[in-house]
Amino acid sequence: MRAEDRRSPAAPPRAAPPPATGPRIDSFGAGEPVVVLQTALGADELLPLTLALGALDGLRAVHWHRRGYAGTGEAPVGASMGDLADQAAAVIARAGIAPVHLVGVSFSAALALTLAMASPRNVHTLTLVEPPPFAGRAQREFRAANAGLVGTYEEHGAPAALERFVTMLVGEHWRTTLEAEQPGAVAAMDRDAEAFFRSDLPALWSWGLEPAAVGRLECPVLAVGGEDSDPWFAQARLQLRRWLPSLDEATIPGAGHLVGSMHPGRVAELIEPFLRRHPRGAAHR
Repeated sequence: MRAEDRRSPAAPPRAAPPPATGPRIDSFGAGEPVVVLQTALGADELLPLTLALGALDGLRAVHWHRRGYAGTGEAPVGASMGDLADQAAAVIARAGIAPVHLVGVSFSAALALTLAMASPRNVHTLTLVEPPPFAGRAQREFRAANAGLVGTYEEHGAPAALERFVTMLVGEHWRTTLEAEQPGAVAAMDRDAEAFFRSDLPALWSWGLEPAAVGRLECPVLAVGGEDSDPWFAQARLQLRRWLPSLDEATIPGAGHLVGSMHPGRVAELIEPFLRRHPRGAAHR
């Protein structure tokens, strides 16, 4: 891992928050809005990526905590991915920043893809980092793994399910590894694990898309992956490539599934030229 990936860039200017009619929005930089949707389990896992994008000239990087995380109230139990996408679209509408450059990572890549399909007027470009599989054999295997985590949660509680889940992603020493990358991350995961297992994981377990519907996406799409990630996520990018002939795609050598949080600088470097090729235009400025 490169040293610049482990360090968060100096925070660019923070914009004034919107009216207090929804979650607090953190906004960095000035220019075209880039919304980085909070992923599952780590409320601030993508803050380094948000800061890296906000430090780029002409971009305003936006991030907020989804309901159930970081003291924002009870998680929406029983919500579908479509319900969560509707909530995100409502925040974008209240902030008056649509259409946005939308960035999703892992769970929030599924959320971003759902939002772009359901509310295309809100999304100018779509960046999907390590999206989960949404159809076919890879999705069935992915769902089976998720079902096992739900079973662990229901039988043994959130702490046991958290241990099983992050060990699968990072390894048995995940607490030491993640704390070194982002101090406070482990405590935040312990705090918000209940929201992840009660709300986000069931929503992801039941999530799926018709490939033909994905093919009707009109906004430019960039897919980013870690070269050493699980084959499930490589399969998701392959699915996107089949149904979106104009898809932009990039992989980061030496990176796994946590590429968005462990290599924020490199991910921002890949996103920037994609956004420059697809500006919102004078009508939205």
